[in-house]
This record gives sequence, structure tokens and C-alpha cells, in this order.
Amino acid sequence: METCIVRQPILDERRNVVAYEILYQEGADSLYGGKDSDVANAIEDFLLQVDSDKFLGGKTAYLTFTPNLLLKNVPKIFSPQKLVIQIEDSAIVHPLAQRIILDYQKQGYRIAVKDFAFNPRYFNIFDAVDVVKVDFSNPDAPSLENIISTGKSFKKEIVAYNVDNQQVLDRARELGCQYIQGTFVAQGTNTKTRHMDHMQSNFFQLVMAISKDEPDVDEIAAIISRDVTLAFSLIKLVNSAYFALRNRAKSVKQALVILGLGQLRQWIYLLSFKRDRDGMNEELVKISFLRANFCAELSPYISALTISKSEAYLLGMFSTLGALMEVPLEEALGELSISDEIKQALLAGEGCCGNLIQLVLTYENADWTGMTSHARALDLPVNIITQKYFECVEYVNTIWHDLMMPYEEEAENGQE
Repeated sequence: METCIVRQPILDERRNVVAYEILYQEGADSLYGGKDSDVANAIEDFLLQVDSDKFLGGKTAYLTFTPNLLLKNVPKIFSPQKLVIQIEDSAIVHPLAQRIILDYQKQGYRIAVKDFAFNPRYFNIFDAVDVVKVDFSNPDAPSLENIISTGKSFKKEIVAYNVDNQQVLDRARELGCQYIQGTFVAQGTNTKTRHMDHMQSNFFQLVMAISKDEPDVDEIAAIISRDVTLAFSLIKLVNSAYFALRNRAKSVKQALVILGLGQLRQWIYLLSFKRDRDGMNEELVKISFLRANFCAELSPYISALTISKSEAYLLGMFSTLGALMEVPLEEALGELSISDEIKQALLAGEGCCGNLIQLVLTYENADWTGMTSHARALDLPVNIITQKYFECVEYVNTIWHDLMMPYEEEAENGQE
């Protein structure tokens, strides 16, 4: 059986990503619906092959563990500093659960309870619990306020999950939740973009120019040169300590040659958003990178797909454009001279391209049933999807680290 795995960001009150929850599906059944020991073996084998630092980008992992996973010492794959052990009712009722959970706490692991309820079976381990996760799929449920206020009175951290729109986010904040998780992070409708004019002009033209199968360096240089802020950012970037040049680049053309077209495409969003270091905005840009690379890497395996790999990249990247610009996606796409096939895929989920972007979105949201349906429509094996997802996550995290290094150094130097 193939194991599917995806990460979902958890943000703090300042919208900085502090952790990722890792969600699983084992074959056609969920992790908690199949034979628990078989699933434990499969998940253990799978995690042993994962470079967690690359996959998590240095953040903490939240993982839900069944009793067998706990008994098999699977959490020890991660150091206590990198893992929050998440448990559900299925673990609490296990005859050895309380002793196991307390043992992990003594070893320095933090414990999170998902869907906590004030039930007698929790009382003996409540002191060991660090985090209470609360389901906000029904934000008006009368029990939410009581659970959250009581959890906070015992100095437990509160994570609101299934935060899927602005109203739910407002409710979670009203009740005092310190952390949020949900599709609203990817939708990003509350982000602030202060470079609208820049985005709607040269940014779009530049994206189109570098996305061609054979990009024209002279065309790209001309587009950048028309925008003084973009040209300044590019030259400053190439002359930073990251490249350690003996002779400084003095023109856009020189800077492009040094940077190389391979990296330029990855830099474009950062050149527009690097000063907008809002946590949710930053994560949304990373999501656009991930979707773009995910679509591009899956495209060669889809025989019915009629668009090129570079167009598949645009399909994934532009899926967040409306949220980044704070306008309806249809309005944002209206600024672009892209094919009607890509536009209809993004707006209505139509055609083969529609199945591809919907597959990426359902995988991202751990909607395993929807993902499987789109995979079948594309005749795409699940093992390929999982493999490419991991490769793309690690690639995006590596690129992000490398690209942000000059600005991190600049910030550190500015504080000295």
C-alpha cells in the first residue's frame, strides 16, 4: 500500500509559521481505520526515509500517534525539540496509553491532545499535556468557549484548527487561541500587499518572459530595467555577501548573467514581497512556489495533459494570485495573457489542467478521497504523487533558505 503524507502550517498570533502538522493516509484507508499494527510498520518505514529537516524547514512537527506507533518508539525518530506528540481518544482508551504518554513526557517530548473533552479518562494525564487542539469546523459550538477558557486557566497552549475563513479566524482570536491551522492560511484573504502597481505591470510581464521554454535574456533585462525598484533589488541581491563577487555587477544584464535564469524564476516573487514579511504572506508565497513546482513535476507523467511543463508551473503558481493581490482570482488572471485552458482550470477546475490543480489542492488539504479521484482521472499513480510532493517540499525549502540568506544577514548586520 502507498503512504500519502502532507504537511499543514500552524501559525502564531503574528502569523509566523511555528510548526507543521504532518497528516497521513495509508492506502485507501485512513491511518486510524486500518489494521493499526500494519499502519504503524508502514509509517515507521516511511518516516525513516524522510529527511525531516528538509521537509519541515527547521520547524516543529505535530504528528498524531496511535498506540502502536508509540509502543514501537516511532516518535524517537525525531528529537524532543522537533516534535509534538499528538494524541486522540483512540490513544487515550488504550490500556497502556497513560503510562506511555507520561514516559514520553519525561523524555522531554511535548504532548498535544486533539479534540480535548473534559472526560474522566483525561484527568490522569492532563498535567502532561502541553497543547490543546480545538476543532473550529463549528465555530459557534457552545462548548468551545468553555474548553478554551479552562485550557488556558491550566496554562495550556491552544491551537484552533479547521480555521477555513476570516469569520472563523476572528472567532478563534476572540476566544484567545494562540495558534491557528486550516485552509485559510493558504487562501490568505487577510494578507496585505503593498506593491500592487508593481505587480500588475512589470511583475506579470517578467513572470511570462521567464516562463517561456527558451527565455530571452535581453527581453528579461529590458523588463526589469523599466522598473527602478526591481532593477535596484536585483543588483543589490547579486552584489550581496551571498554571491561574494570580486567585481560588483553594475547593470541589470550583468546581474542576470550572474544569477542565472534557473534561479531567476524562483527570485521573482521574493523581489516583490521580501519587504512584506508578514508570516501568513510569507507562507502564502511559499505555498505558491510549492504548488508551481508540484504541478510542473507531475506534468510529464500525465499523458493527456496538453500544456508544457513551464505552463504547468504557472498553473500552480497563479493559484494563489488572487489572495496575494487581495482581489478575486478572475480579476487577477485578467491581467495575464495566459491560455484559456489554464484560466478555466484555475477558475472552474475544468479539463485535464483542472484535474491537475485540484489534485494538488486536495493533496495539500489532506482530502485523500478527492485526491484519489483526481489521480484516477489523470491516470497518475499515487506513489508518483507522494514522491514528487516530497521532492518539491525539500526543493522549495532549500531554495527559500538560500534566497532569504542575504536578507537575513542584512537584518542581522543592521542590528549590530
